[in-house]
Amino acid sequence: MWGGGYGFMGGFMMLLFWGAVIALIVFLVVRMRGNETRPSEPDAQETLRRRYANGEINEEEYRRLKATLDE
Repeated sequence: MWGGGYGFMGGFMMLLFWGAVIALIVFLVVRMRGNETRPSEPDAQETLRRRYANGEINEEEYRRLKATLDE
């Protein structure tokens, strides 16, 4: 009844084994889903370059803001 003749210890080891297998599967699923759900935020330098490239700010403002960020 408890692990094929090994008594209580056999049943305990069987539960421990299956618990470890289930925990490993849950860990892998959570880890794989975690990589997809985190949006990457652009840093300030990248946002500044994008705004300059799109023409939202002129060169003078770009250089002033870039100098401020570099401090």
